Amino acid sequence: MQNLGKPPRRLVFLHLDGSEVHLPAPGTEVRLADDGPDGRKVGFVTTSVRHHELGPVALALVKRNVPVDARLLAGDTAAAQETVVEP
Repeated sequence: MQNLGKPPRRLVFLHLDGSEVHLPAPGTEVRLADDGPDGRKVGFVTTSVRHHELGPVALALVKRNVPVDARLLAGDTAAAQETVVEP
């Protein structure tokens, strides 16, 4: 009943840590960083690229109940999220 009329996930823009050489592949799990390296899975990467000004970035679908200020991991890469589509 909680999801009635609302999608269960939201699209977010991920600012990835630039210290990693490889970008996360589509389908890579997105986990909560606060839960440690084996944190709870909250979504997945849909695409990732290297932007000429922003550096490595990605789009991901994450669960709607994940706080916007939550620290995330896209695979092994630290990520900060920015909501693209509000739920």
